[in-house]
Amino acid sequence: MFKKILIANRGEIACRIIKTARRMGIATVAVYSDADARAPFVQMADEAVHIGPSPAAQSYLLADKIIAACKQTGAEAVHPGYGFLSERTSFAEALAKENIAFIGPPVNAIAAMGDKIESKKLAMAAGVNVVPGFVGEIDDTEHAVRISEEIGYPVMMKASAGGGGKGMRLAYNEQDVREGFEATKREGLNSFGDDRVFIEKFILNPRHIEIQILGDQHGNILYLNERECSIQRRHQKVVEEAPSPFVTPKMRKAMGEQCVALSRAVGYHSAGTVELIVSGADPSGESFYFLEMNTRLQVEHPVTECITGIDLVEQMIRVAAGEKLGFTQDDIKIDGWAIENRVYAEDPYRGFLPSTGRLTRYRPPVQGWTDDGAENGRRGVDGIRVDDGVYDGGEVSMFYDPMIAKLITWGQSRDEAADLQIAALDRFEIEGLGHNIDFVSAIMQHPRFRSGEITTGFIAEEYPDGFHGAASTPDFVKSIAAIAGFVATAEADRARHVDGQLGDTLPPPSRWQVKIGDAVHDIEMIDGEMHVDGALFDLSMEYDPGDRIIEAEVDGDELAVKVTKTRTGFTLSTRGATHVARILPGHIAHLAAHMIEKIAPDLSKFLICPMPGLLTTLHVGEGDTVEAGQPLAVVEAMKMENILRAEKSGTVKLVNAKAGDSLAVDAVILEME
Repeated sequence: MFKKILIANRGEIACRIIKTARRMGIATVAVYSDADARAPFVQMADEAVHIGPSPAAQSYLLADKIIAACKQTGAEAVHPGYGFLSERTSFAEALAKENIAFIGPPVNAIAAMGDKIESKKLAMAAGVNVVPGFVGEIDDTEHAVRISEEIGYPVMMKASAGGGGKGMRLAYNEQDVREGFEATKREGLNSFGDDRVFIEKFILNPRHIEIQILGDQHGNILYLNERECSIQRRHQKVVEEAPSPFVTPKMRKAMGEQCVALSRAVGYHSAGTVELIVSGADPSGESFYFLEMNTRLQVEHPVTECITGIDLVEQMIRVAAGEKLGFTQDDIKIDGWAIENRVYAEDPYRGFLPSTGRLTRYRPPVQGWTDDGAENGRRGVDGIRVDDGVYDGGEVSMFYDPMIAKLITWGQSRDEAADLQIAALDRFEIEGLGHNIDFVSAIMQHPRFRSGEITTGFIAEEYPDGFHGAASTPDFVKSIAAIAGFVATAEADRARHVDGQLGDTLPPPSRWQVKIGDAVHDIEMIDGEMHVDGALFDLSMEYDPGDRIIEAEVDGDELAVKVTKTRTGFTLSTRGATHVARILPGHIAHLAAHMIEKIAPDLSKFLICPMPGLLTTLHVGEGDTVEAGQPLAVVEAMKMENILRAEKSGTVKLVNAKAGDSLAVDAVILEME
């Protein structure tokens, strides 16, 4: 077994690998960029080596710096995690030349499966079902248009070396191809160093199913059941679960055996994932197609660990050290259900725009993945596991992926795992930047998710006008208003006892008017009991001004609510929605009717940057006439290109920015007239 390994990655996956290595008695080496100098994974490792500036192209993507760090520290092997160099054949080859073990598959397997074009050819030759499409070289945009018309719309354009949802564009017509083909090439080049693109038919009502493969160097290859990853946004997975509510035992066996056969054909060993697409329009569910094989550890690997009890990182290390797998296919079982939600630094209330900045507060519902090797390592504490790599006061940088953490829950049933997600998300504290906690909580509560009738179009279909918070019943809003009234009373009572205030001679307000949206409720505390709109209300809670989260009990149901003070009241976040409560003392509430609401200024004539990012392209200049829907500019953020379009027809009056400028959120790019 290795005595020391180096982790050629960062963030939560670096922390994850370090914990397993520590449990195995293996010393670890971290490598880090300028942006990660104070990151948790750097502190956790036994040794750490600085490898360059913040951009990945100048640090984590430089194989020679990784190898130099191995030589400097005496690391015998490298675990690449996912992304960065994890699927670069040149990196694995360079390690082999230096007699450093690669904790991953053999070079020939990476080459065969890492290239999406070549892998599809191999799969076809092996008799594996593949999605109809064009798998040759595409010359230019005109060639891409001809191919798309021959295949038939809709089509999907994909970067050959892509992954993680990057370098993908869905095209419903010729215009979509013309606008998206070059962008797909650029994203592939920027993220993976390869601008080749292939085009395939887009399967309607698709479900994204993937099979976890694990093999050793002695010819043993197993499948560790499936994961369902259908809930995606911009082809980026958001929710993953194992097993799938769609896959039958017959399907599972057929998929698994086919994926093992494909893996065996390329001499695969280590952990890997074969991604499949299943048409929801096929009632049999047995028409599945090969999409690609990821020759690395997946972001969503924890859900497989939860239901199988197998530590995939440990197995990868043991396989790389030459050990045989200690179990057979018959030993692989399904125990319970696991769900993973990716907690991203993005604002779902503003079209999921990336949000970078400092985490002024970070408090996960439980501590990170434990490393004691017991059940609570794989399944967390009471079924709740958090894999993260950030810290209170740390920064989410524009240079890397916007994922803050992965929240994994395990239960005996799918509903139990989903209920645990809701409870844990309500207790997940993130402040200082936008995050998607409300959004993923809303998904966990959504009737369609609960039914299991999900496809990759779930988010677009269920939130066509964007996300505005989970639906709340009038009774639930009344409960939120009651909690807001209780907090207001407690705050007023506390203010009486602050030195220099009016003191006990003036009783604190105990009657309030609480307005949440269009709902208005009268709240009153009488002899320590809560009354809402004149009726006794069953509310039990304690309030400590130092707590961000209040634990309440409403009609016997437990509720965790994040409370933040505002100028006119509070914001209260729980169960997938953030409620803005305006609060007035009851004796002056009637005066509010005479106040004039402030009218927001008309910003429709401005093109405003919706996120911090780089203005890569400006399509128009002063005096140009534009039509509604016309592309005006392209802003790159978190390695993704975002096309900004004209909301209405008009003439460009003034241009305030130029290509190459770094823009802040809400920066004015141009003005229309």
